[in-house]
Amino acid sequence: MDIIEKVQAVADRYEELSELLADPEVLGDSQRYQELSKEEGEIRETVEKYREYRKTVDAIAENEELQREKLDPEMDSLVKAELAELRETKATLEEEIKILMLPTDPNDDKNIIMEIHGAAGGDEASLFAADLYNMYTRYAETQGWKVEVVDENATDVGGFKEIVLMISGNKVYSKLKYENGAHRVQRVPVTESAGRVHTSTSTVGVMPEAEDVDIEIDQKDIRTDVYRSSGAGGQHINKTSSAVRMTHLPTGIVVAMQDERSQQQNREKAMRILKARVYDYYQTQEEDAYNAERKSAVGTGDRSERIRTYNFPQNRVTDHRIGLTLNKLDRVMNGELDDIIDALILDDQAKKVEQLRNE
Repeated sequence: MDIIEKVQAVADRYEELSELLADPEVLGDSQRYQELSKEEGEIRETVEKYREYRKTVDAIAENEELQREKLDPEMDSLVKAELAELRETKATLEEEIKILMLPTDPNDDKNIIMEIHGAAGGDEASLFAADLYNMYTRYAETQGWKVEVVDENATDVGGFKEIVLMISGNKVYSKLKYENGAHRVQRVPVTESAGRVHTSTSTVGVMPEAEDVDIEIDQKDIRTDVYRSSGAGGQHINKTSSAVRMTHLPTGIVVAMQDERSQQQNREKAMRILKARVYDYYQTQEEDAYNAERKSAVGTGDRSERIRTYNFPQNRVTDHRIGLTLNKLDRVMNGELDDIIDALILDDQAKKVEQLRNE
């Protein structure tokens, strides 16, 4: 089912809601009426945009029909010009509808902290972690987002045991939240002399950047240690205690930061990451409790669950959550993630619409 079929389901639901809101029985139940009114309001803009889209599609069909007739040159030129304008309008409306169909999540507008770890597979896993970092960086560029490396643990072979990114821009979390989980790669490692395909795994964690209004961390719950930074950075970085390690005592979450030259800068970055991790920790606990109550929920809710396989020999990528397979892995690794992310968004929205119908 493509986006237009799915937005049609939303439009059908809107018509259903309009009828319900005129029902005397509903009018007599203030709580029910309020709930339905809220639902109608949430999808009204999407439906209005869809109706505009349908009118545009009909107008395109009429003009295409006119083109099949014998027209004088002047009329033919006018029809062609109008068709070009209508097709441009149609493309714009499709993009606007796609944005309106994004799942509503209180965190959707937020920036994110992304953590990429080389997991099972040794050096090859760390190299794939670096590939994922490059993939997300290129995707972020196409979205006009800013990517900042806040911490990294590089390997001797050019990969990452771990790399932590801060990605900021418009609706970052709404798109990248679907990347949370285990990413499996199948390919011949550069270190493999016999040409055998190996399977390795890297994990990606995506957390909304927590604001003060989202979570308050009591300073007495944080133990802060300062120490001298290690590694590259010249004489200054080794002479001062600029590195910072923060431990959130109630959860045991630890963040170490030595990326910046000053202790204050490292403190600020460490606190931003600590807040995101603590917020994510408590959010996950709530989600796990919810999933435990709903035995019928699809999947286990395990955040380490394999979500996607990248098969290099066959130039194929498969997202296991929605059964989507694309034979253009080279382009995906170059940051062309729209087809996958759009499909995940649409699937998520379709489930929400279906849930509304069943309630």
